Amino acid sequence: MNLIGIYIHEVTRRLPEKNREDIGLELRSTIEDMLPDDYSEEDVKSVLEKLGSPVLLASRYRDQPMHLIGPRYYDVYVSLLKMILPIAGTIALISMIAAYFVGYNGEEAVMNVIITIFSKGIWVLIEVGMQVFFWFTLTFAIIERVDKSNDNLPLTKNYKPWTPDDLKDIPYIPKKKAITKCEVFGGFLWTAIWASIYFYADHLVGVYEGGGGRLDFIMPALNQEVLLSYWPAVVAVIVIEIALYLYKYIKGQWTQKMAILNTAHEIIATGLFIFIISNNDLLQQEFVSYMAEIFSILPEQFTAWLTGGIILMFVVFSIITIIDGFRKARIR
Repeated sequence: MNLIGIYIHEVTRRLPEKNREDIGLELRSTIEDMLPDDYSEEDVKSVLEKLGSPVLLASRYRDQPMHLIGPRYYDVYVSLLKMILPIAGTIALISMIAAYFVGYNGEEAVMNVIITIFSKGIWVLIEVGMQVFFWFTLTFAIIERVDKSNDNLPLTKNYKPWTPDDLKDIPYIPKKKAITKCEVFGGFLWTAIWASIYFYADHLVGVYEGGGGRLDFIMPALNQEVLLSYWPAVVAVIVIEIALYLYKYIKGQWTQKMAILNTAHEIIATGLFIFIISNNDLLQQEFVSYMAEIFSILPEQFTAWLTGGIILMFVVFSIITIIDGFRKARIR
């Protein structure tokens, strides 16, 4: 078989069987029209080189793309994947931590709890990431093949072909004003941690004693019934916090409106936790007596010192967060 026949065979074998004969005849006619009357092997090579690789030429004849996700949908695919992956990972982490503490019996040492949550968290993130990546990629691969348009121009985030007017929608975000995905993900993670600690404080917060290479939980510091009595307000704060993080993720930068919302969140959250901490029945009396004896002070003094220190810490961190938000919002 000569070079022309081999080339046509390499092209047509990659096509549906019903189209091979017609396309083969069409391709042979095209090649012969491109050749001079008295052609040589070098002339044939020159024409075949112009036609390009048989693989590439075959892809032009096919109704379906030979790539998994082509240039038309690739940018939209990557942008949405970057947005969905951290959200899915955060939700999975929160669910995993909550499910773990639901079955926690209080007998396991705190270090073992931390190690278990950390190791399970890594595996959950990997598993969720793989699942999201697989199904998201499969969805876009199907969309790629269902779309019968011959236009390979990339779509924008608005799912429309690009125009110069799209440049007006791209804001310039200074680096110090930007909100990174890591910052948002860290916020979600922090919410999951403190919420888990709050609702399972009687298993986590208290006095530990070391022995035999492990830490044993011997005494809770907080009255769980008092904490749970405020659960509607605490859940409301969690919802507000998650909504704020989602808003940060969408906007991607600090604005005056975001700084105001952040201030409202800090005032509500700080005010609520100060109110909870000020409850005289929050601290377990056994814990207070135990710690007062260690520090050689009166139980009332220890309670005042601990409560005042925690309130001061909440207020200071809240003020710093509020000021930092407005500072970043003013950056131009």
